[in-house]
Amino acid sequence: MTRKTVRIAMNGVTGRMGYRQHLVRSILAIRDQGGLDLGDGTVLWPEPVLLGRREHALRALAERHGLEHLSTDVDAVLADPTVEIYFDAQVTSAREEAIRKAIAAGKHVYTEKPTATGLDGALELARLADAKGIRHGVVQDKIFLPGLLKLKRLVDGGFFGRILSVRGEFGYWVFEGDWQSAQRPSWNYRAEDGGGIVVDMFPHWEYVLHELFGRVKSVQAVATTHLPQRWDEQGKPYDATADDAAYGVFELEGGAIAQINSSWAVRVHRDELVEFQVDGTEGSAVAGLRGCRVQHRSATPKPVWNPDVPATEAFREQWQEVPDNAEFDNGFKAQWELFLRHVYADAPYHWDLLAGARGVQLAELGLRSSAEGRRLDVPEIEL
Repeated sequence: MTRKTVRIAMNGVTGRMGYRQHLVRSILAIRDQGGLDLGDGTVLWPEPVLLGRREHALRALAERHGLEHLSTDVDAVLADPTVEIYFDAQVTSAREEAIRKAIAAGKHVYTEKPTATGLDGALELARLADAKGIRHGVVQDKIFLPGLLKLKRLVDGGFFGRILSVRGEFGYWVFEGDWQSAQRPSWNYRAEDGGGIVVDMFPHWEYVLHELFGRVKSVQAVATTHLPQRWDEQGKPYDATADDAAYGVFELEGGAIAQINSSWAVRVHRDELVEFQVDGTEGSAVAGLRGCRVQHRSATPKPVWNPDVPATEAFREQWQEVPDNAEFDNGFKAQWELFLRHVYADAPYHWDLLAGARGVQLAELGLRSSAEGRRLDVPEIEL
């Protein structure tokens, strides 16, 4: 076997997602398994170059995991010909400029979403990347979760018949930060810093709906800020200028209707932090992060509405658990491996910057729909 070292500039690894999911559970996990076997006698060995603004934080990560390379100078790292891939998990407002520089430097690009703060910028990144001839990908992790992989298995197998509707519930209570520290960074709640739940979550809903059920044709949304004041990491109060909840209705190609509630101001009364219920003519399913339960047409009970007597049926017990039937790897790691195979083994890959632009488009139209109080068409985009 031949080992090929691949140097990857990882920008934003001191953040929660960049560190936990991308560095530790993806890149370092690939190293822990001995690298990525391409099947042709080559094993890829990812060598991360840690990038960020705080040298002391980068150095602490490097020492914790036995890594050698770190820098606060993005331009210098991009100028290094031995660095072949640029990955971005920075705050949204800093991402577009950094990706533009990476493309200009001829690096393959893999990035978190949203890829830009507006559709024009997102499309321009996709055009620049194609013109440069580089490989590019956007993190679309939710479709690699065990629960949604099981759901896709059901869709592909025709379990639902004609799909009628999709209902999604996502969110949890993010503490304001006054008497308990918040679980999310304060910039998430400042619009001027690129925060907001529409910008954060609508790109996810775009690819989940697109990949499993069909392209989003229209959107009608209400975005709001339920908690107008929060406290930052230093315990200082600040005005929350970004939306912390959004309620969306999406018309899908093929006729199905999706309704998805997203909120950082909701207390959880469901089995998982995100759940999707899919109803079809032949059956229904409820999928979360890991689990998926089904109820077939032939086993559907016949409840009767009678508010004057207690419920006699245990509705949750009337569903059947979908078996794993496979071993599921970490979703972020699974997509990293697909992207690396795309770059170095020419494997197919369609979660690119154009796909990322569709997510930016839906977020942009969702905010506009909320501001204008009307349903908006979602036109198809192309380069």
